[in-house]
Amino acid sequence: MKHGFVIRLLSCAILLFTTTVHAADALKVGVFAVDASPPVGSPLAYDPTKSVLLPLSCRGVVIVGAGEPIVLCAIDWIGVANDGHREFRAKLAKAAGTIPSRVCVHALHQHDAPVCDFSVDRVLEPLKINREVMDAAFARDVMNRAAKAVHLAVENPKQVTHLGLGEAEVEKVASNRRILGPNGKVIHVRFTATTDPKIRDQPVGTIDPMLKMISFWNGDEPVVALTYYATHPQSYYRTGDANPDFPGMARDQRQAATKILHIHFNGAGGNIGAGKWNDGSHENRQILADRVAAGMTKALAATKKTPIGANDVGWDVVAAALPAAPHLDETKLQAIVNDASKPPRMRSEMASELVWLKRCQAGDTIEVPCLRLGDARIVHMPGELFVEYQLAAQKLRPDLFVAMAAYGDYGPGYIGTEIAYSEGGYETGPHASLVSPKVEGVLMNVLERLLKK
Repeated sequence: MKHGFVIRLLSCAILLFTTTVHAADALKVGVFAVDASPPVGSPLAYDPTKSVLLPLSCRGVVIVGAGEPIVLCAIDWIGVANDGHREFRAKLAKAAGTIPSRVCVHALHQHDAPVCDFSVDRVLEPLKINREVMDAAFARDVMNRAAKAVHLAVENPKQVTHLGLGEAEVEKVASNRRILGPNGKVIHVRFTATTDPKIRDQPVGTIDPMLKMISFWNGDEPVVALTYYATHPQSYYRTGDANPDFPGMARDQRQAATKILHIHFNGAGGNIGAGKWNDGSHENRQILADRVAAGMTKALAATKKTPIGANDVGWDVVAAALPAAPHLDETKLQAIVNDASKPPRMRSEMASELVWLKRCQAGDTIEVPCLRLGDARIVHMPGELFVEYQLAAQKLRPDLFVAMAAYGDYGPGYIGTEIAYSEGGYETGPHASLVSPKVEGVLMNVLERLLKK
């Protein structure tokens, strides 16, 4: 009798232990989304807001159960830089109950959209021109609302049992912007809206044609889909009408069609745009959106699901000290910033360069994280990164599903390859790229450390 009681007691203990272990190993994902549209009169990247043509969004996921929470956030702004990026990550980290090193914030880089840089705002505020180029109060309001949404996401996550991985080619959207001549120098920059048919007709050039989708599932129920595609997102801009342009439209179309929350990240699209397929005609915006949406549709159809638990999730971070561009001169930059005869936008641009230079001089670093999800890796990169880095990351681990989100910390501007700085062209010229050609060596070392583990 007593022996039978002991056996039953041990059985209950084993059952309780097993249940506890399974609960501890359970992976959960919370989702969040808030409106990030500016008020009328607030500055967009280049013009004051006249209207909100289509809402801008700040959305993301919180991964719970694999150590401290991990937050991935994408926002329909042109860029979030310097202390704007630092403060954004800090707010979301506090709301999620984690540390800033486990938070990523990426912009999609639309141009009829705001910029956020609290470092530049502080430089320009005493000069009374800060409100000409950015609206810090509005940006902080979005951050605060996003933080509240993140807190709710952590409080109400959904269980995740499976990871979905799929990819598909996006046709007639991406093309390389840099057209090289016979001497290996840039002779044309094929911007996103290219009116000259001779420049449009040049070869596509180096791109990554694939859109990657990473999805979380609870059994057969989709929880959220993350998509990654490398291109500048402009069809046309400088309208004063805030909008998420064609990648945001594609994301929203697919979300409406599937009822799955879609979170889109811009890949390494610094030297990529739709210029081969777009002359700037307004009707092309919807055409480009439909093509990206078609890629998302095919990627979902190609998705293969595998079981995933907390032990299949990892987070690695490497701090990178990016080298300052040699043309940056503190004295000259400060003189332009202080020169009231110069246009506010020029003074703001020089303030951005000054802020970045001082960060480099102080030995400041940018954290580059890599999220491990089973056989998938997502690398989170700063700046307007050239597509060659994305292709190199995939080549480092051809055995894995490697995705990349760029446009993290916007502070360094364009980040080219070493050879690109000798080729000329807009992207690697002064005022566009604030880093030196040595940046390739630094970032390739980072990618190897993150992906070769």
